[in-house]
Amino acid sequence: MTFGIEKLGRRTIAFFTEVGQVSLLQLKIIRSTYRMWRDRRLVLEQMAHIGVGSLPLVLIIGLFTGMVSSWQAAYQFQGMISFSMIGGAVSRAIFIELGPVLTAIVIAGRVGASIAAEIGTMKVTEQIDALESMAIDPVRYLAMPRFVGAVIMMPVLVVFANSIALIGAFLVANFFLEITPQVFFSSVERFFETKDVFSGILKSVFFGGVTAILGCHIGFQTSGGAEGVGLSTIRSFVLSSAMILILDYAIWIVIF
Repeated sequence: MTFGIEKLGRRTIAFFTEVGQVSLLQLKIIRSTYRMWRDRRLVLEQMAHIGVGSLPLVLIIGLFTGMVSSWQAAYQFQGMISFSMIGGAVSRAIFIELGPVLTAIVIAGRVGASIAAEIGTMKVTEQIDALESMAIDPVRYLAMPRFVGAVIMMPVLVVFANSIALIGAFLVANFFLEITPQVFFSSVERFFETKDVFSGILKSVFFGGVTAILGCHIGFQTSGGAEGVGLSTIRSFVLSSAMILILDYAIWIVIF
């Protein structure tokens, strides 16, 4: 019994310690943003890596997400509601939830884990110590460009994902469910609300930020050589995915 309480206490202290470390890192990144224009080359490189490099994967995920959503909506509506409502139902689900959340999880796997691996490798090979010895702030040089790049490019990727997902949903509805373009898109227009689109884009900003911050934090805390880098990569993806879902619920409660 005593051992269990002691173990719980240690884990609780470790949890709040890590929350504090992440918060301090976030504060340092915000303070470093005044150098964003001077370090624009680093920021643009990260924007290209996060945005352009992720676009093919995001488009594939978005296309099949829309197609599956259309099939699922048809299955759910069968015998209950007319199929003419599929366009509106699927578009709202895509704009509010599926587009932002699935895109963010894909980016957490591709980019968040990559950030943790890159910075973790630099940590275990003492490259970060070398930066500090040259009076270069690692947070400003490594973390800030990745954070800014993720915050800027995640909403852009979500817009592309939403668009291609809607096209995928229409293709399934048109070719397999025999719903005409007029019926499908009139349903989308009838139930469309600007708030749905902007709420998804707003969530994606937070998703991008938390993915980059956790990737940087875990990278800076890496130790133990190649094995430690591998563990950091896994941990970054797991924590980022969990935080994306938690933030999704929290932002939903605040907005709606």
